[in-house]
Amino acid sequence: MPEFMPKRRDALRALPLVLLPGLGVATRVRAAAGDDPSNAAAECVIPAKAGGGFDLTCALARDSLQVVRPGRPPLAQSFLPGGIGAVAFDRIATGRLGGPEVLVAFSSGSLLNIAQGRFGPHSASAARWIAALGTDYGVVAVHRDSPFRSLADIMAALRREPSRVVFGAGGTVGSQDWVKAALLLRAAGRDPKSMRFVSFEGGGDALNALQGKHVDVFPGDAAEALQAIAAGAAVRILAVLSESALGGGLTGIPTARSQQVDLVWPTVRGVYMSAEVAEPALRAWVDAFREAMAAPGFPALRERHRLYPFSLTGAALEAYVATSLAQYAKLATELGLRRWSR
Repeated sequence: MPEFMPKRRDALRALPLVLLPGLGVATRVRAAAGDDPSNAAAECVIPAKAGGGFDLTCALARDSLQVVRPGRPPLAQSFLPGGIGAVAFDRIATGRLGGPEVLVAFSSGSLLNIAQGRFGPHSASAARWIAALGTDYGVVAVHRDSPFRSLADIMAALRREPSRVVFGAGGTVGSQDWVKAALLLRAAGRDPKSMRFVSFEGGGDALNALQGKHVDVFPGDAAEALQAIAAGAAVRILAVLSESALGGGLTGIPTARSQQVDLVWPTVRGVYMSAEVAEPALRAWVDAFREAMAAPGFPALRERHRLYPFSLTGAALEAYVATSLAQYAKLATELGLRRWSR
């Protein structure tokens, strides 16, 4: 397994900042001092390419705020791909992106990367964790015409010859999709080092590769897979990595546990901001999302964005983040992943 490179910080800073119109502190008109930024023009940064989980997270954030505060300007959406969130986090941590009008989408995968030092020389305290809007779940998906008809078929192939099964998903070695695939290898009694994994910049690209039969298995997330299927993609989900069977678009999909593979992987989705934002502005955003998630119509809205219940804000979310970082660091060590040097 390749070692993590010691010059991660320099590598991140060498990456170009790709901006769409309206993205970034210097190109926006800030809310006036004393204004509530949650009622003013603001944007949600999607730190990957279109079509993945970060995309739907910002869409849910936008729609939920609009329901409870219909008079506010719609939350703008901007793309900043790079390292599945690494570039955006580095820009926030170094002050090159931020302010009271800039939210950034995150997932459990973001926390896994921070726990390994993969988001640069910055700790989780570089951000303030505003709201978790829902949870997604990992899935194991294949092309609709794949010879793998069940998770058992994949596990049997991994036991026979793991190098013949090509996984493709967002992120590189150590990303959450890579970890899900590695845990499948481990459950099959194989060393994750024997895995063939093709890295993509987000789940959307990975699903396109699956549809083109360039990879065999997508160990991604349910929401992005369901979104692709709804758009006509020839994708079939063989297992959902939840504790028990789910409803909604995953009705009838067996869990990995029900197929004798003890693998559960929830993917919490939410938004964070720069830790340099003033406390009144941070509290305003926390209150806005707390109000949005308490609204009667929010469960239906969350389901429409293919997520499942998980709502935390403010201090409770900060505590959850701290616990998750410790758990992910332990898991990374178990899988032989080396921490990026700070």
